[in-house]
Amino acid sequence: LAEYIDDSELASLASELLADYQSDVDSRKDWIQTYVDGIQLLGMKLEDRTEPWPGACGVYHPILGEALVRFQSETMMSTFPASGPVKTQIIGRETPDKKDASLRVAADMNYRLTDKNKEFRPEHERMLWGLGLAGNAFKKVYYDPHMERETSVFVPAEDLVVPYGAKDLQTAERVTHVMRKTENDVR
Repeated sequence: LAEYIDDSELASLASELLADYQSDVDSRKDWIQTYVDGIQLLGMKLEDRTEPWPGACGVYHPILGEALVRFQSETMMSTFPASGPVKTQIIGRETPDKKDASLRVAADMNYRLTDKNKEFRPEHERMLWGLGLAGNAFKKVYYDPHMERETSVFVPAEDLVVPYGAKDLQTAERVTHVMRKTENDVR
């Protein structure tokens, strides 16, 4: 559509969208500050400390980091067992045909998520870390025309901007995914 809309109208739309986005970012400043404070409490940043002595550790208490790692590993074992992440359930009366179809669907989906979609598991692990860290985590699942297949990527909570008062993503006025792309990616 952008190719058919007048340039002045496009500039007006872009200005309005940027103002709305900035308003959404401003509305969640308290949440962002809490998130940054949480990361500092975990001691998850590298710094060259000189107090109380040169080279001192900056971790407040290792139990916070340990709890995050434990949450991620236990949740990963539950959501990604050795048999695969997909399980099926037959709704209604079970018949031999439905049972066979159910097994085929589970096998196909597990193959797609574990063999074809190589990024699914590592992105799932990153999502669980983000969930434990920020209290929110998002996964974006879409068809990637470059890879010619479906893909699944973790979207950190700080990169998904919605109006602060939104109840959920389905009814939010706007949902903005902040994407860091290189020029080659954009091309």
